[in-house]
Amino acid sequence: MKLIKLDAIDSTNEFLKGLSNKQVLENFTVVTAENQTKGKGQMGAIWASEAGKNLILSVLVKDFLSDICQIYNLNIIVSLAVIDALKLYKIPNLSIKWPNDIMSYNKKIGGILIENSIKSDGSIVSIVGLGLNVNQTNFENLPKASSLAVISHAKFDKEDLLFTIIDNLEQKIKLWKHQSDLLWLDYSNKLFKKGIPMPFSNLNNQNFMGIIQGISSIGKLEILLEDDSISEFDIKEIQMLY
Repeated sequence: MKLIKLDAIDSTNEFLKGLSNKQVLENFTVVTAENQTKGKGQMGAIWASEAGKNLILSVLVKDFLSDICQIYNLNIIVSLAVIDALKLYKIPNLSIKWPNDIMSYNKKIGGILIENSIKSDGSIVSIVGLGLNVNQTNFENLPKASSLAVISHAKFDKEDLLFTIIDNLEQKIKLWKHQSDLLWLDYSNKLFKKGIPMPFSNLNNQNFMGIIQGISSIGKLEILLEDDSISEFDIKEIQMLY
């Protein structure tokens, strides 16, 4: 694993993407930053982070995805790698809020953004961005956010966390070839509020009740509706009201 440490950058994803376009990088090259001025979440959402307090990283993953239809497989592996790493630090009540938010209890402690590009030879290269709230304790105007420090009443070594997460990521990629079904099941079982009647809102701001059942093969959220039908929703087509 090659580690590139930056003090401040607009986006670790953009930096790593630009670097990979200019030179051949080894698999699992990691870029970290103490401060990120233009952090991104899913579908262009803003990811705000207090400088120096949190783990902000991007990692290059190649030679894993072979088909664009399989891109959600990497979401599963990354989410589970983070969750399993946090378990080692005794972070309680962990779950994955579809598609890629890391939760402890009802609070968001991390977010994942994966950007894929297809090269001229047909290979797929992925830039995996992770923002994890580690030692930040002030979340003014962010009522649904928290951190490892707030939840555990302790301070954490960010670099130690980094190496644990990347090691988990490498191990799960190796496991995928023989245990993909088990990893899919593990991800599904860790879904936030799965099996619990919850209110949702759709693109038309219409509220409805539903029960999360799981994830489709291409990563859509499967929800059991009040008429006993199951509908699939893509990112940003639905919002959970919790």
